[in-house]
Amino acid sequence: MSLDRKMAVAATCAWWRDLQPDPATQRPGDRAALARLRRCALVSDAMQESATIALFRRCRADDPRDLVPVALAAAVLAHLRVDKPPLTVARLVGPESSDKPETALLKPLRFRRLMEAAGADERLTAFRRLVALAKGELHLTDLAAALLFWNEERRRRWTYDYWNAGLPAALLTPQSQETVG
Repeated sequence: MSLDRKMAVAATCAWWRDLQPDPATQRPGDRAALARLRRCALVSDAMQESATIALFRRCRADDPRDLVPVALAAAVLAHLRVDKPPLTVARLVGPESSDKPETALLKPLRFRRLMEAAGADERLTAFRRLVALAKGELHLTDLAAALLFWNEERRRRWTYDYWNAGLPAALLTPQSQETVG
């Protein structure tokens, strides 16, 4: 993957904001693009949308392999309605404490399915469910970073956040010390 992390996440967040209608500033957004992306059943469907290609270019992607995570991000973020910082996505949907798993917005079994999702289409389904359970209100930057750069380190970090366990010093790397992105 040739995407620059910080730049790609920032570009993705800006792309999402540009698509959202804003009545306060009378910015119409692009409701049609959002609707088309919401209807994409597969990541390959999202790859063919002009809004996805615009995001790909905005991220300054030049490797065709980058189109898959960009399309995944576009298709999932189309369901996001509200950017809700400061809590990370995993912490927001996780249980109050490890001894009260029933309090989780995303139940432990669904969280496990998200963590184990192998392909892009499985991740699309799992992340869309996560956004739906959160009523479309999640931390945009954290979600965008996860969609674009889903790897072992990020899954580990999400697991710690989900269970509110903190991040052990042994897992802190220069990349993980960056703000959620």
